[in-house]
Amino acid sequence: MATSRANEILPVLEQDIVTGTLKPGTRLDETILAEKFGVSRTPIREALNRLSASGLVEIRPRRGAIVAAISVQDLMNMFEVMAELEALCARLAARRITPPEKAELRAAHDHCHALSGTEEFDEYYERNLHLHTLLYKASHNIFLEKQACELRRRLSPHRRLQVRIPGRILASSNEHGALVEAVISGDAALAEKLTRDHVTIQGERFTDFLSTLPPHYLRASA
Repeated sequence: MATSRANEILPVLEQDIVTGTLKPGTRLDETILAEKFGVSRTPIREALNRLSASGLVEIRPRRGAIVAAISVQDLMNMFEVMAELEALCARLAARRITPPEKAELRAAHDHCHALSGTEEFDEYYERNLHLHTLLYKASHNIFLEKQACELRRRLSPHRRLQVRIPGRILASSNEHGALVEAVISGDAALAEKLTRDHVTIQGERFTDFLSTLPPHYLRASA
């Protein structure tokens, strides 16, 4: 039950942090949050621990949890590494993916693409998450999969915001289609390139990404 309630509380706190409603340095008092959400402190503590794992919250001795400071440069550095990790996953997947994994990957893309003309942002994000997870697994490198999942957790709130950029769901789905076909056909070099391009934020996508961030991210970069 506590985990279930934590799962409900987590996206609310994530949204408040990444949009600037809860600013860096804000103390996140467990008792106050428990009263706000109408729960015990146990699911609040679990949600805060998970936010700490994603880098959005710092838990300090005797001070408790506070909203962490993060800058655009921090985010770009993480996205740069994420692009390389996922590109490596895709390259290895193109060489090692099994027939059942190919079918599962294609089905995951079909489920994503079914939402490409909608504004079902949260549902698309979850399906997108599943597709990328399948790519990690298809690399058949457990260490790489673990590292990719860990960094993805840290970037998850910001990747969730990305899909809300107008036209991004359709563009993302089209990019998925090309990279899935490259993996399934065994074209490792193309799969690597397409995946890197899919995750990397540059050019117009960088400007669009900045538009999703609250002002304190930009101030932290100064």
